[in-house]
Amino acid sequence: MAETVPQAQALPPPSRLKTLGVLLLGILGISTGAILVRLAQGEGVPPLSIAAWRLTCASAILLPYAAARVGRGVLPASRREGLWLGVSGVFLGLHFATWIASLAYTSVASSVVLVSTGPIFVSLGSWLLLRERPEARLIAGLCLAAVGSLIIGWGDFSGGAAPVLGDALALLGAVMVAGYLMIGRRLRPGRPVLAYVAPVYGVAMVVLVLAALAAGQPMTGFTPLAYLWLLALGVIPQIIGHTSLIWALGHLSATLVALVTLAEPLGSSVLAYALLGEPVGWMTALGGAVVLTGLFVATRPGPRVEAQRSAGKVGGGGSKIE
Repeated sequence: MAETVPQAQALPPPSRLKTLGVLLLGILGISTGAILVRLAQGEGVPPLSIAAWRLTCASAILLPYAAARVGRGVLPASRREGLWLGVSGVFLGLHFATWIASLAYTSVASSVVLVSTGPIFVSLGSWLLLRERPEARLIAGLCLAAVGSLIIGWGDFSGGAAPVLGDALALLGAVMVAGYLMIGRRLRPGRPVLAYVAPVYGVAMVVLVLAALAAGQPMTGFTPLAYLWLLALGVIPQIIGHTSLIWALGHLSATLVALVTLAEPLGSSVLAYALLGEPVGWMTALGGAVVLTGLFVATRPGPRVEAQRSAGKVGGGGSKIE
């Protein structure tokens, strides 16, 4: 039987300034992801190999650290929990496989904006699978995001079939991350952040390594600079970026975290322009603005959530994603 994680001693909660600082660090971290992928691609690393190395580097660092900090607490408490942790890792692995592949075909701006529609698919999945009736703001946000996606796709269509394929892969990546988030919102409140991310990252690593090998994409034989970019991917956007956001969910509402993550497309586009010289077309900019507006509308706390928060039923722990 797996050893349960001992309850943490009563400690004062972190200051809001510190919590927001960690959240900002997470946004800055994930904003570098698309740039580092492009740099690795420039060194001849195939997409699935990039994704596999990203999770391999992150897992090689996090798994021993988590084992030292929480011991057997990294193991699932039940077979059912282990199954859902595994499924969550599969979704995360497929998210990185499809999104990183999209960057080989479309612009950083288009890819990051479209993959950021994950929260929309979370809400849509909750409606279809969990029978959670959507509010008017969600429907309005879905419509805006769909229009924005069409604008981006139409603008990329003139460049040939490859950009459209890249946009489709980015949207598929958003669907995959939605599955990851929907499972995570059920499991994360009951597990410390290390006990959650370590096994999930580990499963995602296995999925991606097997996928790379099955596709005939090599895991070795790259330049030293390529390995540097791959290590940076595992450390900066994955460990620092993603894990910081998961930590922030323990201290801020999921709605606030979701809203702040809308800054990622802006950060990635600015970095792509500054470091890679990749301009943002006017249709991509217009479509991106519409998509982000739709995300903002859809993820804002509605009257029902505000009423629950006023009554003290929804705290800052982010155990629910509304």
